[in-house]
Amino acid sequence: MAGSMTEHPESLAAGGSLPAEQPVPEQIRRRTVGWIWLGVYALLAAGLLSLCLALSRTPGIQEIFPGKDFFHVALVVHVDLSVLVWFMACAGMVWSLFGRKVPTTTGAVAFWLAVLGTFMISIAPFMGADRPLMNNYVPVLQHPWFFAGLGLLAVGIVLQAFDYLRGVRLSFGAADFSDMVRFALALAALSTLAAVAAVIWTWAQLPAAVQGERYYEILFWGGGHVLQFTNSVLVLVAWFLLGKTSGSHAWLSPRMGMTLFALVIIPLLAVPWIYRQPVEVDGAFTEFTALMRWGGLMTLPLGIAIVVGFVYRHSVPAHLQPLRAALLCSMTLFAAGGFLGFLIKGSNTMIPAHYHGSIVGVTLAFMGVVYYLLPRFGFAIRQRRILYLQPYIFAGGQLMHITGLALSGGYGVQRKVAGAEQMLSGFHETLGMGMMGMGGLLAAVGGLCFLIIAISALLGDRIHRQPAVAGKPLVIDLRGT
Repeated sequence: MAGSMTEHPESLAAGGSLPAEQPVPEQIRRRTVGWIWLGVYALLAAGLLSLCLALSRTPGIQEIFPGKDFFHVALVVHVDLSVLVWFMACAGMVWSLFGRKVPTTTGAVAFWLAVLGTFMISIAPFMGADRPLMNNYVPVLQHPWFFAGLGLLAVGIVLQAFDYLRGVRLSFGAADFSDMVRFALALAALSTLAAVAAVIWTWAQLPAAVQGERYYEILFWGGGHVLQFTNSVLVLVAWFLLGKTSGSHAWLSPRMGMTLFALVIIPLLAVPWIYRQPVEVDGAFTEFTALMRWGGLMTLPLGIAIVVGFVYRHSVPAHLQPLRAALLCSMTLFAAGGFLGFLIKGSNTMIPAHYHGSIVGVTLAFMGVVYYLLPRFGFAIRQRRILYLQPYIFAGGQLMHITGLALSGGYGVQRKVAGAEQMLSGFHETLGMGMMGMGGLLAAVGGLCFLIIAISALLGDRIHRQPAVAGKPLVIDLRGT
């Protein structure tokens, strides 16, 4: 397993590679790589913060950190980078790859606005943004610099989603799996725009009397719940790509796949009904929670189909095992997070246990997609030993992390607190938070492994001057089984 992957330039793109149809233009390749770089930057910055977050809540170590202000400021930026920016960068990556054949000015503006916004968010603490608000979905630092960065990021994502929808071409008559993926990504773009529209509607309806943390909790509550349907579609797309590439049996037809993808976002038709009531009332909060909890079950049919395809998989060469490992670990974490979501009672650490499982499940899936794309774009992955182990290290650490959080939450340990505020009065609470800390450290190692693999590949010498695989033009084609 040791050694360089440069002796097999096709590496992860071969064996289970996709049949040739038409090459990806060089400009589209560059734009896609740009989105990969943005996601890698977001994870790098968030990973450094996650290490500090885990240590600042670990018994016996937490005392060396400067207090809750550090914890909360770091937590705000960590969440926004590792969830919002990383997921939207992954969306931009696949929207660019499966969208237009010729890049547009709109797409370029969208990308650079997202880059500028991300950079501003990441350095906001150093620009005097030190008043954190720990509202859900998009926690904020109360400073003009932070809000400007968040706004630029949002505009960039909206423009990229519009650009994809304007340029995508689908065939419903003789649909193949490429059409199915493009259709699914169109649904993801629509649900992203719906999430932004929900935030705008909420902002327009918010009473002036609502201030502080509750203001932002209400502002992002509806849109945040809608955006989870985007993430669900994206993770299913990533699972399909990883499964098909690593030998899973695609036993559903493309048309059936389209139907099941549409089923995932059907619950969003209830959003206008939820907004029949004032945005600040408890009823709206409760109904959005129910929408995500029960509407999320619409992912099960397609998720089960992908799992069945994974079980009845074909044999593949050893160099495709990292893609299969990423798929398996992603599905396991996503399922664990979904299960924990049904155990939530009150505001305790069961909540972060739930969303860390689901979020990291999505993250691992797109790490696998990056592993697939890099060699096909001509970037050599040299850390073969790390590549094989990374999905298991990352997933194993996160499973320990969420298990510790779930155990502590069962004994009433509150979320979003650190140090003495955690009130770890008993053995089980201390054990749970200790597991959380150790799991967080192991997951951080797994995340670091991904960053080493991706950054060294992106900064290394290109295998080919033009994107090619085994001497052929780069193709992304999903026809047939």
